[in-house]
Amino acid sequence: MGLFQTNLLIPNMKLSIRALRALSVSRSILGFESNSTSPREKAISGLGAFLGILMVCWVSSFVVRGTDAILVVASMGATAVLLFAVPHGTLSQPWALMGGHFVSALIGVTCARYIPHTYLAAALAVGLAVGVMYWTNCIHPPGGATALTAVLGGESISNLGYWYMINPVLLNTLAILFVAVSFNALFSWRRYPNHFARKQKKPVEALSETGASLTHEDFSAAIARMDSYVDVSADVLAELFEYATKHADEQSTHPQTLTVGAFYSNGQVGYRWCVRELLDMSLTTPYKGEAGQQVIYKNVAGADLYETGLSNVEAFKRWARYEVVLKDGRWLPVKAATH
Repeated sequence: MGLFQTNLLIPNMKLSIRALRALSVSRSILGFESNSTSPREKAISGLGAFLGILMVCWVSSFVVRGTDAILVVASMGATAVLLFAVPHGTLSQPWALMGGHFVSALIGVTCARYIPHTYLAAALAVGLAVGVMYWTNCIHPPGGATALTAVLGGESISNLGYWYMINPVLLNTLAILFVAVSFNALFSWRRYPNHFARKQKKPVEALSETGASLTHEDFSAAIARMDSYVDVSADVLAELFEYATKHADEQSTHPQTLTVGAFYSNGQVGYRWCVRELLDMSLTTPYKGEAGQQVIYKNVAGADLYETGLSNVEAFKRWARYEVVLKDGRWLPVKAATH
């Protein structure tokens, strides 16, 4: 290659690199993430949504007529996306579904009835619905549409009053919940609610115990291997892992003494994680002290939930990484919970 050709090639390469960098920045700003789910999974999600909305339309047809019925079904359309495209997501679980729609309907009807200004009532209904769903741990985005419909849904909706909460909202949520449970049960990897999907899965066996460090590519590969839509990016997963690693490094390992009635975690990740309550300790071999003690425990969270077992003290201490307490619905190491 001649010098003249080289001088032309270098500026073109720099221009291509700038273009690729600009494209990457644009994708990041827009939040565009590649979807690694298989065509089969996409087709199943679409079929499930079709069946769910078909059931909802059939139920709604008995209650609300005309264009007002379309508004009611529109709220369920957003729900169908969650239940059939992201069946294992937190926002898709039954409590989020039922609670989110119900409290949003209650708030929407109340705002429509007691706030005369329509726009103010609509905005307040959605804002309050979001806040209450947060406080009641049932965040379900379509609930915002349910609250909005109660205010802007037209005469057929307003005439229902608080009956709107039961019929059509509660009936529709029960109808789509029935389809979600029944349809997803046909596929072992999509069992719904997520509790049943967890029961089907087995712990992933590590290929080695070398403690190889995880990379961004590892998280991307893990998401692809799940073959299910994951509502979180590989970047966020990597950041969570960094925080979790830092938190683990700050905690002391293995309790020196055991206390009856206390809770202990094995500090594992995923399906291996388990919290046990120490129910009792007994001396089975006289004069051997701790070496002769047996502990009775019950699994209260994570793997093998609600199972009980018997172990000697030394084995239990090796299993337990630290003592934990339940605080605000989360299991926290005692050291962290006291700060």
